[in-house]
Amino acid sequence: MSSEKLPAKDRILDAANRLFYSEGIRAVSVDAIAAKADLTKKTLYYHFKSKDDLVAAYLASRDQPNLTLFKKWFDEADGELPGKIEAIFLNLAQSARHPKWKGCGFLRTAAELANMPGHPAMKVGAAHKKKFEAWLLGEFEERKIEEPHELARHVVLLMDGAFSTVLVHHDPEYILSAGRAVKSMLENVSR
Repeated sequence: MSSEKLPAKDRILDAANRLFYSEGIRAVSVDAIAAKADLTKKTLYYHFKSKDDLVAAYLASRDQPNLTLFKKWFDEADGELPGKIEAIFLNLAQSARHPKWKGCGFLRTAAELANMPGHPAMKVGAAHKKKFEAWLLGEFEERKIEEPHELARHVVLLMDGAFSTVLVHHDPEYILSAGRAVKSMLENVSR
């Protein structure tokens, strides 16, 4: 379906996704999003009362697709738990090699809004990270892994650390290294 045939709200979110992810939320104006969506600013404000609401909706629109993708990579991986979790990192490293990859949109937005902890987008980002951690926890509990809460948190820390380091060095090998660390850590846990 071409973007002109999408409902206005979807066109706005599509434009926001493209622009916020590629350029950052502070660098992109509401005017630019309206122009990219081929709509008026008045139409944009009809659907979103403020840029802050649009930023939160942008992140919310990325939440489930990202979680679904991580689960897909996990489910499609052969082998036991360590290899399945490492597969998420392997696929992320592959994604990071794409020229349009700009890292984790949730972390990048959090960095831009670090001085605004009550911003609606900060709440959406925190909820997304907690959902990923809760999903990991469920996988670890299902397999009766010892200290599943701590282990889930370690995986999240390694993933977010890898995202951040790749943005600094522009080298996806850091994601692969984090994946190997996760695999090793999981191979050494007690059941």
